[in-house]
Formats: sequence, structure tokens, C-alpha cells
Amino acid sequence: MLQARTISISINRSWETVYEAIWRPESFPKWASGLGKASLTKVGDVWTADGPEGPITISFTDHNVFGVMDHYVDTGNGSKIYVPLRIVPNGDGAVVLLTLFRQPGMSADKFDADAAWVARDLKSLKEFVTR
Repeated sequence: MLQARTISISINRSWETVYEAIWRPESFPKWASGLGKASLTKVGDVWTADGPEGPITISFTDHNVFGVMDHYVDTGNGSKIYVPLRIVPNGDGAVVLLTLFRQPGMSADKFDADAAWVARDLKSLKEFVTR
């Protein structure tokens, strides 16, 4: 098993509003800096982008009624990184949860840095949906 850390942020919007604002892959670059700040390009059933360490391919879950936005990131090294992402109701608001898995060979410092990066991206997501 991989070490896991779930990073979350609360947003004072309904979970449906948050989900509908961000579920489309095209909206990810507006808040998810790890998936490429420029744009995602659809190629068949997957999306491509320039990631922080080179080209990446991303497969996203389809739109659904459960607030699930899981995706798989292929960095080109032969393994796919699973990224569970959920929008869940919390009263009249929502909580966005992203689980980060420490990849084999990843140092503790790198894992901490990735978690901090995700936290920054979730803050950007909150700003994006509350404008």
C-alpha cells in the first residue's frame, strides 16, 4: 500500500454548484497547476497537457451525480498515478477532497511538497468557484 494524504478545502457553495463549475477537463487548468496552466487537449478518450516535468496524459471520470472527479495521470514513465477527487455536501456548502498517494521512490520531502502544491491548487479552485 502507498502512503496516502487527503487534502481538503471547504467552500461556501452547494456541492452541485462546485461540481458543475469544475468537472469539465477544460476547466482544470484554471485551478490545477499540476495539469498544465496553458490548456488541455483532447486526443481520443484522453487529454494531454504540459505538466511540471514534461508532457502528461490524463484520463478523467465521466460527469456523474456523485461529485466524483477521479483521474489518472500518465507522466510517460510507464505508470499511471491515480488521483481520487470528490466534491461532497457539507450543510449548504461543499468540501473538496483530493487524496494524494506517495509514489514509489518518492522522498518524504517531495511528498510534503506535493501536498503543499495540492493545497495551493485547492485554494485556487475555491477562488475560481467563488468569483
